[in-house]
Amino acid sequence: MRDQFRIKETVVTIISDKREYIKKAKEEIIEARSRLEDYIIRNPLFKITLEPYECEKNAPQIVKRMCEASKLAQVGPMASVAGAIAEYAVRAMVKSGATYAIVDNGGDIAFFTDREITVGIYAGSAISIALKFPPTEKIMGICTSSGTLGYSISFGYADAVSVISENVALADALATAICNDIKKDAGKKEIEEILHIYKKKNLARGIIVIKGKYIGMVGDLPKIIRTKINPNIITRG
Repeated sequence: MRDQFRIKETVVTIISDKREYIKKAKEEIIEARSRLEDYIIRNPLFKITLEPYECEKNAPQIVKRMCEASKLAQVGPMASVAGAIAEYAVRAMVKSGATYAIVDNGGDIAFFTDREITVGIYAGSAISIALKFPPTEKIMGICTSSGTLGYSISFGYADAVSVISENVALADALATAICNDIKKDAGKKEIEEILHIYKKKNLARGIIVIKGKYIGMVGDLPKIIRTKINPNIITRG
């Protein structure tokens, strides 16, 4: 079953096979947002900085997770907020017994699944593809950033950058960082150089960059297929 849930700026699609697990995800999203909002009231720079942020030892766990992602990806901590919230929601579902749990937070997706799932990467008028993920033994994430679509802050020009990682907050932050590195005139050579740099950093399981008709990829990726994606089913605010 599928349920869309909205609380303030957060709009998520939650998928599971039991209503109780969807309820658990909603409760965790509300709690995670509350912890973040309380922290931001006391530390307003956390919300607006575009640079890595050093948080206190007694900061909430989700804040620490975002600060760690911020440091590794060299972006502001809020670049990882959607992935972090999705990850915490899926973790709460799994802790309650779910074996099929997916949370899509505006294109930043955390999942734990006992069956194959297909995740689309929407790139507007550029090439769109889908990834077929096998059943997982741990929580996974695929997060996507775009310099040409959506409302999130981006300084890059990729139509889509998707990052796969067991650390969903980090996948979100890295997608932003890599997208920022894709300049307006970047072609195949420049994109491959950027992918090579991030491969050497070994921070993610896999990376996909879509810019126009070019698709660059690196790492351990699941089966990829060409597809047409209906933009009306995409989770967004």
